Amino acid sequence: MTVERVLLAEPRGFCAGVEMAIKALSWMVEAFDPPVYCYHEIVHNQLVVDRFREQGVVFVDDVDDVPAGAPLMLSAHGSAPEVVAAARDHDRVVVNAVCPLVTKVHHEARVRAGKGYTILYVGHEGHDEAEGALAVAPDAMRLVEHESDLDRVLPTVDDAGKVALLAQTTLSMDDWNGVLTRAREHFPELWTASRDDLCFATTNRQRALRALVERADAIVVIGSANSSNTIALTKVARAAGCERVLRVDGPEELDRDALGDARVVGVTAGASAPEDLVHAVIAELAPTEGVEMVHVTDEDEYFPPPPELRELQAKLGQRAR
Repeated sequence: MTVERVLLAEPRGFCAGVEMAIKALSWMVEAFDPPVYCYHEIVHNQLVVDRFREQGVVFVDDVDDVPAGAPLMLSAHGSAPEVVAAARDHDRVVVNAVCPLVTKVHHEARVRAGKGYTILYVGHEGHDEAEGALAVAPDAMRLVEHESDLDRVLPTVDDAGKVALLAQTTLSMDDWNGVLTRAREHFPELWTASRDDLCFATTNRQRALRALVERADAIVVIGSANSSNTIALTKVARAAGCERVLRVDGPEELDRDALGDARVVGVTAGASAPEDLVHAVIAELAPTEGVEMVHVTDEDEYFPPPPELRELQAKLGQRAR
C-alpha cells in the first residue's frame, strides 16, 4: 500500500544528555590516539555505537578491562559509585558523561537513604541506568518494575512514614503514574521529588507521539531494542490506541506488510536515535503527499561538557566541536 503522508513528531531524536555524551566522546576520539575506551554503550543506539567502534572506541562492561593510563569515558546512563571509583585507578584519563538528570536521581537516592528512607525505584531490571542508580544505596533501595511488584516489596518497608519513590528517567509516563498512584495508596506520606525524575525529553517525545496517534494509521518508532525510552514510545503508542506500531533501527527493518493499508504514518525517534536515520526511514516510506511536522513543544535545553572534559580542554587548549 502506498503511504500518502508522514506525520513527523517534533520533538524527536537526540536529547540534551545524548548530545552532550556523543560530543564528549567525539572529542576524546580526536584528542587521544586509539583506542579510547567507554564503559557500557555511550548511548543505547546501535548505529551510534557502531560508528564509534569504527573510530577506534572499545566498549567494555568491566573497567578492569581498561589498561592503565588509557582514556576512558563513562556512559550517559550513569555508573555505580564503585565503578566510578575503580575507573579512576591506575592513572586512567576518565570523563564521566552521565546525564545531569540521572545525577539528580543519584543525589536524591543518597539523601533519602541517609535520612533512613526505604526507596522504591521504578525502573527496568538489568538496564544500565537502573543498575547504576540502585548501586548508590543498595540497602535502602527496592526495584519496582511493575505495579504488581509493590506486593513483593511492601513487607520489606520498616517505616511507612519514610518511603520515597524515584524513577529511571526514561520510563513511560503511564508506567510511572501507575506505580505512583498505587504507592500513594499504601504510603500517604510518600516522598517524591518536587520535579518528577522522568526526563523532560522523554516526556516531550511521549506527548508528541500521542498527538501523532490521534491522526495516524500506523506509527514507526526509530530506535534500538535496548533503548528504554524507545520501548516506552512503542508502549505509549499502543496504549493510546494505535494497533500498528513498528520499532525499527533503520530503514532496512521497515516491514511494509506490518504497515498494512496505512496511508498516514506517524514517525518519531527515541532520544538516542540520530536524525539521519529519521530521514532515511522517511525516504523509504516515500510519502506521495510529503511530510507534515506535528509540533508539540520546543526544546532549548543545553548540557555543558562534563567537568573532567572541560579541564582536559583547558589543559590542551582545545574545544569540543
